[in-house]
This record gives sequence, structure tokens and C-alpha cells, in this order.
Amino acid sequence: MRKKFKVISCEILFRELCYCSSISKNIIDIEFLPKGLHDIGAEKMLNTLQDKINQVEEGKYDAILLGYALCNNGVVGLKSHTDLVIPRAHDCITLLLGSKEKYLEYHSKNPGTYFKSTGWIEREKNFTDFTQTIPQLLGITATYQEYVEKYGEENAKYIMEVTGDWLKNYNKFVYIDTVNGNFDDYKKMTEDAAKEKGWDYEELKGDMKLLQDLVDGNWDEKDFLVIKPGYELKATYKDEIICAIKREK
Repeated sequence: MRKKFKVISCEILFRELCYCSSISKNIIDIEFLPKGLHDIGAEKMLNTLQDKINQVEEGKYDAILLGYALCNNGVVGLKSHTDLVIPRAHDCITLLLGSKEKYLEYHSKNPGTYFKSTGWIEREKNFTDFTQTIPQLLGITATYQEYVEKYGEENAKYIMEVTGDWLKNYNKFVYIDTVNGNFDDYKKMTEDAAKEKGWDYEELKGDMKLLQDLVDGNWDEKDFLVIKPGYELKATYKDEIICAIKREK
């Protein structure tokens, strides 16, 4: 039976989710939110996502689907008047690689990796600029003086020291190719950036299985969490990553 789903997703997954939705048998309405939502803190991200869920007309859809992962706890506490479905993943790299197992296996062997994809490149403020520092790539762009004004001088010094050290923890750019169009120029941009930084470069074949299963309604419990009305999303910090608990009245 054909279903009707509302998708609320990070714009990083724009090309992949549009493709998966176009070949799904279901009726899909997608709303993309800015990549910068990850940079405003877990509480503000949660509030923004909750507002979007609350705005969905009750009874209009069979389920609300999230093109998000745990995302630094930015989804913890979400609830809905309609079944809410989210992949079991720590971040969107899992969604691009097709499984949390594949991501964990690769990451355990390559801990100093910074991933790129069409979405990660196109949704940067300046998508051709690969000269940013790692803190800038991660959205940490405040100046020392701004940190002083916000957190005090001692805390500002600590923050600058920590973010400055992050650069040494990275040694590789990996471009995830989801085989959804020809983006050889993006691969070349990423490879050139790796050479400029003295990093390694690698291409990984992506897998849209998780995203396709999401919009197709194939929600295997191992890969997806379905949150029923009256429950809310919580992090478990175990293999299942997230769970649903009954809401307190």
C-alpha cells in the first residue's frame, strides 16, 4: 500500500534524499533545514526540529521521517503526534555509507579522517574554499575577542588552545561517492585540498540503502527507531545508539 511521508532533513543529504524519494513508491514531501543547524548547540537544534515537527498537520501523513542522526544529541528529546522515524546513526556519514557498522569499521581504522560529499561541499558558505582550518570546517569560527566577551579571558584561551590542536588530529580527506551523478570536479577539489594540507586522500563508495529504506518504509529495527506518540527519543550510548522512552506527563 502506498504511504505518504513527511521528511525533515539536513540539507547535506539533499541530492541523495531527492533521488531516493524520486524512485520510491511512496508519496514524499521533503523539507530541508540548513547545515548550520548543527552549529547552534544541541538545545537550539532540538527546539528547531521540534518546532518543525509540531508544524506538521496531524493526520496528514503516515509518518514523519528524519534525515538526521544523533548529531551531537541535537535530536534527543524529540517527540511527535505522528510516528517519528529516524535512522540509528551517530552522524550523517553513516547515512552516506549505508550502515553504522560500515562507518564504525572504517573510522576505527582511520580515526583522523574528515569526510566530504556533494552536500558537505555545496552547503559550505564558500563551497570552493578548502583552505579553512578544521575548527572553521566544524563551524567554530568565533574570534578570540568574541570568546573573551562571551566566556571570559581564561576560558577563551582554553577554547583557542583546544580548537587549535584539533588540526593535528586530522590527516586525511575522504570523498564519499554515492554514485548519484558525475561530480569528478568535487573529487578533484578534495584531492587538491588534501595535497595542499599534506594529507592523504581516498574515495569511498557510498551506499544509499539506509536513505532508500527510510523513504520506502522498510524500517528494520536494527537500523531504524520508530517513536510512537506518547514517547520521546533518548540516546543510549550503546550499539543501538538511540531508543524511545515513555514521556512523563
